[in-house]
Amino acid sequence: MKEKKKKKKKYRLFWFFVKLQFLLMILVIAALGYYYYGGYAAQVQKLQSEAIKFARESTPATFCAAQTSVVYDKNRNTISTLKGEKDVYYLNYDQIPPDARAAIVSIEDKKFYQHSGIDYKAIIRAAKAMLENGKITQGGSTITQQLARTIFLTQDKTWQRKVEEMFLATELEKKYSKTQILEFYLNNIYFGNGYYGIQAASIGYFSLEAADLDLSQIAFLCAIPNNPTLYDPLVNLEETIGRRDRILSNMLEDGQISESAYLMAKAEEITLNRPEHTKNNYVETYTYYCAIRLLMEQEGFRFQTEFGTADEKDDYSERYNEMYSEIQKKLYTAGYRIYTSFDLSMQQMLQQAIDGQLAEFTEVNEEGVYKLQGAGVCIDNETGYVRAIVGGRSQDFAGYTLNRAYQSYRQPGSAIKPLIAYAPALERGYTPDSVVNDRYIEDGPSNADGSYSGEMTLRSALSRSKNTVAWQLLDELTPKIGLSYLKAMHFARISREDERLTSALGGLTNGVSPVELTSAYAALENDGDYRPPTCIIRITDADGNEILSTVQEEEKIYKTTAARMVTDMLVTAITEGTGKGLAVTGMPSAGKTGTTNDNKDGWFAGYTRYYTTGIWVGYDMPAELPGLSGSSYPGQIWHTFMDGCHQGLTPAEFLPYVEMDLYEKIRKDALGEEAGEPDPEEAEQP
Repeated sequence: MKEKKKKKKKYRLFWFFVKLQFLLMILVIAALGYYYYGGYAAQVQKLQSEAIKFARESTPATFCAAQTSVVYDKNRNTISTLKGEKDVYYLNYDQIPPDARAAIVSIEDKKFYQHSGIDYKAIIRAAKAMLENGKITQGGSTITQQLARTIFLTQDKTWQRKVEEMFLATELEKKYSKTQILEFYLNNIYFGNGYYGIQAASIGYFSLEAADLDLSQIAFLCAIPNNPTLYDPLVNLEETIGRRDRILSNMLEDGQISESAYLMAKAEEITLNRPEHTKNNYVETYTYYCAIRLLMEQEGFRFQTEFGTADEKDDYSERYNEMYSEIQKKLYTAGYRIYTSFDLSMQQMLQQAIDGQLAEFTEVNEEGVYKLQGAGVCIDNETGYVRAIVGGRSQDFAGYTLNRAYQSYRQPGSAIKPLIAYAPALERGYTPDSVVNDRYIEDGPSNADGSYSGEMTLRSALSRSKNTVAWQLLDELTPKIGLSYLKAMHFARISREDERLTSALGGLTNGVSPVELTSAYAALENDGDYRPPTCIIRITDADGNEILSTVQEEEKIYKTTAARMVTDMLVTAITEGTGKGLAVTGMPSAGKTGTTNDNKDGWFAGYTRYYTTGIWVGYDMPAELPGLSGSSYPGQIWHTFMDGCHQGLTPAEFLPYVEMDLYEKIRKDALGEEAGEPDPEEAEQP
């Protein structure tokens, strides 16, 4: 009987397994049918093909394509950073601290060095959690999968993204070594608050390079990527510290650190030290402008200021704007290192001088911007580079504001006289002691004081800023020739309409910018040799490879003798003439005032052997300011700033011009050299 029951039981068990296998076979067939005929097979195949394509077309550059660019001053202090959506600094594998590599593997992917891109046990755990909760609640992703998702995919929690992520991970493991993958990962993973990569996080949270972090700080940072919201150090510091401790414990268990190192790191108090970003408004905008134009030039763009027709000008403008915009975008992603000539202490002095002298003018426009404005530029005469630039008064606005030092063009008044009338005249036979006639000219200008002084020396005429003399000099020279000097120095907005005698007094159609005027005066100090104004010394990539460097090539604009004569005359202008009382204390100085009609614009441009500085004061929307002249607010700003930046410098005399007995030779040269006579430019200078 018992035997019979056993047989019956075996019989039932047999058929149970048969039925179970049959059922399973039906389920598998149904699943396969659903997989193929429901369209999933095609989807999976497409995802696999796409993953293979992503991996095969990738290169190491794919993982460092967008990096933060950095701007430095002359002392290599950081001025600003330029980043797009990400703040990224790329480190090579051997630049990443070993503790950072060990910590991230310990907490994120213990089997990183064993698997081929996928940890199947971790995926099974994640799948089980998904079935229990109806959605993906756990990560089963390896470091390679996370890298694949970060670089190529979205963060969407869908099965399609997960499948493609797995395909990509296996393909990346075939193409790259574990060392490369870990390098890519630690440079791209998100550390919260806009920081991508271990270096950006180090700078952003501790103001330190990654190489300078200690074990506790490294573990603290490696706690963030798992959940940048939950472990945001700025919001949930204690949560981040708790995960730091877990990482340290893992590292101890994995034999990556000693027990004493573990205890010291765990006991360390974490203190965040985020860098304070001081917006150097005018320095930054001028730097970007100069850098973009240099990069445009490197790519073959040819700059123009003169055009034959309106269509030619429109075509140029379109090409210019298109390339400018393209290069501008690169500044935010290319990881440039931009080294400038700016001296931030001088920058602060210039800003304070402008703010201080104009402090009494508090009226603002509809946008809250001060109506009365000032701008200034300082150029180092030894190098030709811009040391400081201020494009307006200090105000706390979000973003950048108009940089009037290079973006605004205004009539220069009498400050233009040395450039288009006096220096050219001195090249053509005049001397500082030449006698000229300050007289009434029919349909000509009057002088500022309404009187005429008759015969006087050219030196006196310039120092007293006589309009009639400048008019006569340009008339003799012709406006076209006078303006050619400005064009040779790349003044951007000189037009054909400016070929008139009113230009001798600064009556230009579009005007000049403070940068242009200052660089022209710097040419006078530099023996008539012009150097294009720029603040860029060199640009490198993130690895230090030079992209471009600038060499201040000089272009002869004025003859050396003429430039030195004008300088000597401008010394008189600042000691006895319209600029009297504005000389730099204890330092030989040369300078010229400029005031436009109805006191709408005031200028002062001048120099010592050390620096050339140009200052403008006026309203953005031209309007009369009673009391405004070149010697008032602009002159006082110039004097205050130049006094400050010459503190401690040894007084330096200007270079002398040719001796008196050579003047006659200059006159003869202007009329045509006699055979055998030496060119005064080639004569030995005292």
